[in-house]
Amino acid sequence: MTTAKDTKDTNSDRIAEVRLELRNNIAYISFDHVAARNAMTVGMYQSLQSICENLAKNSTARVAILRGVGGKSFVSGSDIAQFSSFSSGEDGILYEQGIDQYLTPLATLPIPTIAVIDGMAVGGGLAIASCCDFRISTPEARFGVPIAKTLGNCLSAANVAWLLAHLGVSIVKRMLLLAELVTAQELLNQGYLLATYPAEALEYEANQLADRLMQLAPITQKSSKQTLARLIKNNLPDCNDLIRECYGSEDFKNGVAAFLDGRPPIWTGK
Repeated sequence: MTTAKDTKDTNSDRIAEVRLELRNNIAYISFDHVAARNAMTVGMYQSLQSICENLAKNSTARVAILRGVGGKSFVSGSDIAQFSSFSSGEDGILYEQGIDQYLTPLATLPIPTIAVIDGMAVGGGLAIASCCDFRISTPEARFGVPIAKTLGNCLSAANVAWLLAHLGVSIVKRMLLLAELVTAQELLNQGYLLATYPAEALEYEANQLADRLMQLAPITQKSSKQTLARLIKNNLPDCNDLIRECYGSEDFKNGVAAFLDGRPPIWTGK
């Protein structure tokens, strides 16, 4: 068992980490921040980036399986406490550029990837799951980006383009504009999820899918998935003006403060 990087949770002395275990040509990547429903700290994002960059050079790894620890959440988003130090819209631009940088090595990993989701895949969790090639979940899992309800921030053009390609305009609008959490059943019908299983069957089914993937041509798999990734991110528009407006707004500052205080935010449109 190897741990790419350990980081202190900003809200407690608990460890928040992303772990990697290589076994039988399968890379098992675990998100462990149970106290915060596996919310991603900056250090965890950096660990994920490093793990994927190293896996891309590892000829023994044929498939990667990603899963949250604890059985209640895949990844519940990003650690909100970090936003309390933001002072302007430029901080938001740098943050969103960082998220794109952290997740690109996962999206372009040359081996097939499987997200195993029990519980919530929200915000950054939805982005991570969407960067994977296949997703399986429990029937009770929920998916979304409820930032219009919680923080009042926004996503980068690259992040939105990736979600759009995997979920479609209607579902992405419901997630972003209505702050809906969409059910596993709907995303199974839509094709975003490959299958749903009871929680106790997820590990077995993920390994079965990994075995199936390892029987196929790896260079074809690499070429196919990286071609798709390049097509999705081709000629993205510059949306920094929109990111700057959101992260520089009073609504965002108030949204973060309200979230950390455990009270509902009051939106003013300023």
